[in-house]
Order: sequence, then C-alpha cells, then structure tokens
Amino acid sequence: MHVSSAPAPALASSGIDLRALSRRYAAVRARSIELAAPLSAEDAMVQSMEDASPAKWHLAHTTWFFERFVLASRNAYVPVDAQWDFLFNSYYQSVGPMHARPRRGLISRPGLDQVLAYRAEIDARMATRLEAGDVDESLAQVLLLGTHHEQQHQELLLTDIKHAFFCNPIAPAYRTDLVSRSGEESRLRWISRDETIIEIGAPPWPQSQAFAFDSESPRHRVLVPAHALASRPVSNGEYAQFLADGGYRNPGLWMSEGWALLQAQGTERPLYWHEDGEREFTLDGWRPRDPHAPACHLSYFEADAFARWAGARLPTEAEWEQAASGRQVQGNFADDDALHPQPGTPAETGFSQLFGDVWEWTCSAYTPYPGFRPLPGSLGEYNGKFMCGQWILRGGSCATPRDHIRASYRNFFPPPARWQFSGLRLARDTA
Repeated sequence: MHVSSAPAPALASSGIDLRALSRRYAAVRARSIELAAPLSAEDAMVQSMEDASPAKWHLAHTTWFFERFVLASRNAYVPVDAQWDFLFNSYYQSVGPMHARPRRGLISRPGLDQVLAYRAEIDARMATRLEAGDVDESLAQVLLLGTHHEQQHQELLLTDIKHAFFCNPIAPAYRTDLVSRSGEESRLRWISRDETIIEIGAPPWPQSQAFAFDSESPRHRVLVPAHALASRPVSNGEYAQFLADGGYRNPGLWMSEGWALLQAQGTERPLYWHEDGEREFTLDGWRPRDPHAPACHLSYFEADAFARWAGARLPTEAEWEQAASGRQVQGNFADDDALHPQPGTPAETGFSQLFGDVWEWTCSAYTPYPGFRPLPGSLGEYNGKFMCGQWILRGGSCATPRDHIRASYRNFFPPPARWQFSGLRLARDTA
C-alpha cells in the first residue's frame, strides 16, 4: 500500500496525526499478509471447530471492517461486492444479517486470490482517502480502532491455524524457522501487597488521546485487599507435577462445569500436550516440551484447578493490573517471531513475564466497569454485548503484537476455551 509522505496535520481534539495513522494502517495490513503467507489456499479455508475461523475469513473480515465502517460512511459509496456484506460481517446485528459462524469453513468462494485482491482494492481506496486528507475526526477514530481490531484477528489467525494443523493427522508445521530460546525459569517467589485503594482502567477514548477499547473504561477506584502474587507464570514442569499427582482425576479440585467437561470429553492433559508426556504441538509442529516455559493453552477450569491444587487461587484483574501498571510493555510477543512461550530469565527480580508469552487467566468475570459506556452506533456491539459468561485474561501472549497491548487491556473468553495461548499466575490471600 502506498502512503503519501506529505505532511498531515493532527485532528484537533483527538490529536490523531493522519500521516502516522496512515503508516500504522499500512504496517498492520502488511503484517496480516505476512502471517498468512505460509498458508496454501486449502489451509486458508479450514475451520477446525466452531470457535475458530478460516484464515481467509480473517483476511476478508478485517478488510470488510474498513470498507463498512470507514469507506461506506459516504452515501454514494459503491462496495466491491455487495454480497460480501453478508459473508464477512461477524456479529454486527445493527449492520445486517450475516453468515453463520460455525459454517465459515464452507465459503469456498470467493477464493483466496479474490480475498487478497479485495484487500488490495480496499487498501488502494483507503490510501486515496488518506492522501487527500479526506478523513474527518470521527472516521480517523474508527480507522484507528480498525487497526487494533485487525491485530486481534492476527492473533486469532495464528491460534486458529494452529488448531487446524493439530487436527490434521500428519500434524503439519505452520513454519519451521521459528525462534526458540532455552533456559531455566526463575525461582517462584511471592510478592506481597498491603490492602490499598488503587485506580484501574483507562480514561475513555477518544476523549483521551491514548487508545483503549471501550471495555477498559472508565478509570475508577478499587479496594484491593492484602494479597501476594507469584513472581512469574506457572511453568510446564510445575503443571506436569499437577498431572502426575492425579490433578485431572480429582473432582475436589474442579469447578462443577469443568469436571463435567472433563468427563464428557475424556480430557486428561492440556491441549497440544502429547500422550507420550514429552512433546507438545506448536506452530513449528511437534517439539519437546520445555519444562521451564510457561504452561499454555489452559482453560479457565484447568487454571483454577491447578491453583487449588497449589494451595493458591487465580488473581483478580485489579491485583494483576496493580502489578503491571507503570511497567514497560516488554516480553515475548508476536514481533519476536517465536510464536510460542519462552522461558524467563533466572536473574530477573520482581515480577517477570507480566506481558507476552501467555495470557493470564484471572478470577474476574468480564463485566462492565462502573460508568461503562459503549461506543456509539454499530461499533457499540464490539465489546459490551459479550459481558456475560466470559472471564478476564491479562497481559498478552507470544501471538499478540507488542504495540497492541497495555496494562489496562481486558481480554475475555468463556471458561472452557483452550485454543488461545492462555496460562496462569498464582495469587493468594495474606490478610
């Protein structure tokens, strides 16, 4: 995508620099193509379960987002293909009907080449608007939101294709040149905090110039009781001890729904752990499981059961955010090209791996903050309507883009979800 180098003024109240926004748009869009490059047309069409989507759909849906919510804001706009409004809408009921999510893998047409051409066409139309400065403040805000939306789908593209390849009997690798680092995890230490009142969340965007999703706002005060957090996430080696001690056979450790799922599905170990007890499936295919790397692909039920077994609990999201606030966002992210959790640094002091490697389950339900207000219009469907039956995860993962995460970021999934890079950090009461 060509982006003009001509200067563009900041939009007055939001402070959005159109030239910087153009560069961000181009970089995010190019990254999606880069992530999809190792996939064949057949790979890109696979949908291995109802919760996942084909890579081709991710590429098309993120493009549809910009076409529908930015370009089509003009009454005279002519869509690339009006039928695709039905195919590539995800859940925006106020926009119109959509193809059923569980059947996205049946969309053989348009083909991958057509989807890539669709992306190129929308990028060209966006470039024309941006170069002409034909984007007002409200559209610039939607455009910025759209880049963060696409980054969410970049992570989903990776987790969804990993699940698809795992379901393939020959267990193909997405890539065979991924970075891998050996090492030993630091000694697990407990870091205590006294009872206090803190502020969590983000100031409402776009009134605040710093981007945050509506679900992260408003910033508000919370009483955090005395507690201690583990210095690092739980490792593969520690989780293996839970298995060896019969953790998956002890109903006293499990939530009722979690135990029922174990029995119904015959689950005996984390997703992607091989029955030989030594290997795990990665985006690089089967690898020896590193005992020092953070345990991942755990459901909320698995994380909670491990915490009970360890004589601890999962942290609240306020406890987690208190630990992460004011810290530099650094860690193992998608940008580092490992695409798998890596061991920490033994010499680290204080908290380690708060960001990157694995999303960390909390014991907090995904509910609105006091004073929550969804975005206006159809984009109000983005987050608020999912605030039921979901649990909060914090910190980002090895598949998350680094510039997409922040301390206030609230990810959410239902308790049984295991195909994301989700792990845990222990907490305990100290009062």
